[in-house]
Amino acid sequence: MFRIEAKVDKERRDLLRSRLRDTNTAASPVLAALRGTPAEREIPLHVWALDESGALAGGLVGHTWATWLHVAHLWVDGRHRGAGLGSRLLARAERMARTQRDCHGARLETWDFQAPEFYRKHGYKVVCAIPDYPPGTTEYTLIKPLG
Repeated sequence: MFRIEAKVDKERRDLLRSRLRDTNTAASPVLAALRGTPAEREIPLHVWALDESGALAGGLVGHTWATWLHVAHLWVDGRHRGAGLGSRLLARAERMARTQRDCHGARLETWDFQAPEFYRKHGYKVVCAIPDYPPGTTEYTLIKPLG
């Protein structure tokens, strides 16, 4: 007999994450090899573009983990779009991931109304498309080798 609960519980969440990590590590030689190494942790990677006054003109927020760069957010202020700033931010993050963190691949998610063509232009390939996520929108997962 079990009691099923649906509530936010940070202590149980942390316990579940720990137990899942241990289960995954036991099942995967790759994850086991990562344990105890710097590659085991997600390391933030942020790149910022500031205008002449020091205001935020754009930025990229992501992290590296296990020889991969994961781009979580890339944004350029509307006043600066079309000038190549997004391309510069992405290129800098990829270069940093490759040369400073030995990353071999990059991944990201974007919606159909955002920038899938921008990323394709930069060598990313769609590996997953989720229609109606959220309803009326398609979310894409894209990857690119960094070599």
